[in-house]
Amino acid sequence: MSHCVKMTALQVLSKLCRPGLQAYSTGVRKFCLSPNGASQSHFDVLVVGGGTGGITMSARLKRKVGAGNVAIIEPSEKHYYQPMWTLVGAGAKPLNKSGRSTASVIPSGVTWIKSSVQEFDPDKNLVRNDDGTQVSYKYLIIALGLQLQYEKIKGLPEGFTDGKIGSNYSVNFVEKTWKALQDFREGNAIFTFPNTPVKCAGAPQKIMYLSEHYFRKTGKRPKANIIYNTSLPVIFGVKKYADALLEIVKTRNIEVNYRSNLIEVHTDKQEAVFEKLDHPGETETLQYEMLHVTPPMAPPEVIQKSPLADAGGWLDVNKENLQHCRYSNVFGIGDCTNLPTSKTAAAVAAQSAVLSQTISLVMKNQKPTHKYDGYTSCPLVTGYNRCVLAEFDYEAQPLETFPFDQGKERRSMFHMKADLMPPLYWYALLKGLWGGPKPLRTFMHLGMK
Repeated sequence: MSHCVKMTALQVLSKLCRPGLQAYSTGVRKFCLSPNGASQSHFDVLVVGGGTGGITMSARLKRKVGAGNVAIIEPSEKHYYQPMWTLVGAGAKPLNKSGRSTASVIPSGVTWIKSSVQEFDPDKNLVRNDDGTQVSYKYLIIALGLQLQYEKIKGLPEGFTDGKIGSNYSVNFVEKTWKALQDFREGNAIFTFPNTPVKCAGAPQKIMYLSEHYFRKTGKRPKANIIYNTSLPVIFGVKKYADALLEIVKTRNIEVNYRSNLIEVHTDKQEAVFEKLDHPGETETLQYEMLHVTPPMAPPEVIQKSPLADAGGWLDVNKENLQHCRYSNVFGIGDCTNLPTSKTAAAVAAQSAVLSQTISLVMKNQKPTHKYDGYTSCPLVTGYNRCVLAEFDYEAQPLETFPFDQGKERRSMFHMKADLMPPLYWYALLKGLWGGPKPLRTFMHLGMK
């Protein structure tokens, strides 16, 4: 029976809700939310996390097992298209265009449990929520993303109040990037990359290129010293695109310092302290007029402390079929997993197509056969009208969709990033209708790639 139907009478809604769950009407669709003390409920498919991967898979699985048989656990009222924040931080898009209510993106027929998972108990096929409820499942999909750890940098997050520090990774701080950019007068504009895995590894550079372009447009470039301090030993993990980016930073006179990790900020002195990773104990302090911080990131604590985690705390899944390595009815998607590829929305799209096939076969007691090749994409925005579209696989080899060299800056790729990808996200990916560009790539390359 559908849990998401158009009704006008709350009394009717209550009859449709599972025992122990309270019914709420949005006027368009109905959700079952877990109040304190609610009894345990059961679903064929339980999705934990209402980000890109969670919404996408709930849409796909609802079509497989039917309305009313899928639930999603997500505490947030708002859902954000985070890739847009690169442009928000550069003043090219308004923040309000990047978000919609969670209620509006949860698929019709999927039960929304507005809570947070406090504990996974895969041996009993259930989760325990922070509101005291328990939810059991036949199949579990974990899509919890990762956690930002600004507090790992001494002086943050409280330092964001000084007006010269921003971060495109947080809805709370992305507009501060634009303010710092506008208020810049002269001195160092510093951009950082932390010594942890991150989502959208190209984003720390994107805002740097956009800032450099902004300085040129506003006549501030001669007084700006642009510095990119990265913990990595290379500017980008795929050589083809790294070569293109190295040419860009050389042409635009951008200083790149490798193996340099931000550990402290002194807002009173406008100083940023970096540890030199190849020289233990050695630090460097730089003055800043503008500082863009990419925070350290980690898997969610609830995964780290569960039997579902690998040694590093990430969700331990098979890299080809996304099935958990020890629990056959548990699956993962997106940033919280230990898949050895970049953590992007494009990766989630490709993973969703494979995971959907994997679960379908598992439900039939068959062995998964479809394989995820590690496809991910990073539109490397290099200005307000240029972009290098990086696409690659597990082997860090280019896996390009279009039949031209994507290692070059192109206006067309910028417009695809800024204008085409947002509606593709809202109206195709989140609806479970977009599984990445593989069919388009096959067509574009006449079946030869």
